[in-house]
Amino acid sequence: MPPRKKAVKQTDTPRTDTKLFVLDTNVLLHDPTSLYRFEEHDICLPMFVLEELDNKKKGMTEVARNARQVSRFLDEIVNDAPRNIEEGIALHSDAHQNSTGRLFLQTSFVKHELPQNLELGKADNAILGVIIGLQQQQPERAVILVSKDINMRIKARALGLEAQDYFNDKVLEDTDLLYTGALELPANFWETHGKELKSWQQDGHTFYQIHGPLCGALFLNQFVFKEDDTPFHAIVLEQNDTSALLRTLTDYTNSKHNVWGIVARNREQNFVLNLLLDPEIDFVTLLGQAGTGKTLLTLAAGLMQTLEAKLYSEIIITRVTVPVGEDIGFLPGTEEEKMTPWMGALDDNLDVLNKTDDEGGDWGRAATRDLIRSRIKIKSLNFMRGRTFLNKYIIIDESQNLTPKQMKTLITRAGPGTKVVCMGNIAQIDTPYLTEGSSGLTYVVDRFKGWAHGGHITLLRGERSRLADHAGEVL
Repeated sequence: MPPRKKAVKQTDTPRTDTKLFVLDTNVLLHDPTSLYRFEEHDICLPMFVLEELDNKKKGMTEVARNARQVSRFLDEIVNDAPRNIEEGIALHSDAHQNSTGRLFLQTSFVKHELPQNLELGKADNAILGVIIGLQQQQPERAVILVSKDINMRIKARALGLEAQDYFNDKVLEDTDLLYTGALELPANFWETHGKELKSWQQDGHTFYQIHGPLCGALFLNQFVFKEDDTPFHAIVLEQNDTSALLRTLTDYTNSKHNVWGIVARNREQNFVLNLLLDPEIDFVTLLGQAGTGKTLLTLAAGLMQTLEAKLYSEIIITRVTVPVGEDIGFLPGTEEEKMTPWMGALDDNLDVLNKTDDEGGDWGRAATRDLIRSRIKIKSLNFMRGRTFLNKYIIIDESQNLTPKQMKTLITRAGPGTKVVCMGNIAQIDTPYLTEGSSGLTYVVDRFKGWAHGGHITLLRGERSRLADHAGEVL
């Protein structure tokens, strides 16, 4: 996306100070609302794009749904079109106040000779031919291809054309700037924030009312820590520009506070368990590479609150079924049986959680395992629309592979008394056209930060094995 400019009033002739963006099909299929995202600039859809949209509209996949939505948007726009469609159709409407540009549809065959080494009849090459033709017709204007396809952009640049990725869906340009959920306090923190300090104890926790310059930069439910002779770990309960209320944490690194036999092995895992076991937190996001304990901690906290505290009636686990290798074809059985091969991580973690029950012997462990499995339901994402979950503990695994729209569909299923935990590793995205910056997981981490009933932690240290840790570093 170009830098934001002040919206301009629609005129009868195309303005040369605005740009003309030619959209590739994959941009529309990725984000149907992209038609309205270019503000005062004009957009053009070549005929091959419309034909590709027509070919993609059948079926129940996310791509097919998006293709149909684009067609509906185009129908609304074209219905209000003037008789002379070549002058462009105004995109401005009451629902889309910022879209002051125009939509141009390819109405005539563009006679331009492409280089001989480009195959004729191929949609990508035909679109490139349209861009070259438009550039020759309007030499004083910037004509830019917008595509999610890297190879298409490379081909365009090889032909001397300007090409861009579609940036509007990106939450952050640099994922290193993504909110981590924890902040290390400076060495002079107590000197600068302890002048009007008030502290008191309540329900086994110590509360600190602090005043100082750092307070304005804090977020609700953010963890703050200071590692020195007397380590200090706390969570932010209230904050404004000048003051903040901090509360010390429950120490889950101590076996006295074990969660279903599991204890936190590092600082971030302790933060995670404090979020997962807080009944006031309805939404938790966990980021971290393989082996940081995301699934194990989430399951342990879920079992504790479902089977012992009876806060939730059952645990529901779902994940995106994107294979790492080749697809293994259709799977037999019920919805739960079809999802079982994708849930190997669940079984691995249940084995760990079940080993903590040594008192009952083998029979006791078998009974515990059956009880646990009876309270855990495995659901497919495909059947989530229209559902409402009451008093459930919902785990969305591998959520880095979800688009922001799919993430919204899932999270809005939560009814009263339901807790949703999203976890994943944004460095392992398998969905085409999704990047670290545009993943649904990045999207919700950024949008939910600072909400009173949501929390996030980025796990840093792997606790799987020395082999896994070393492989993560050197491979």
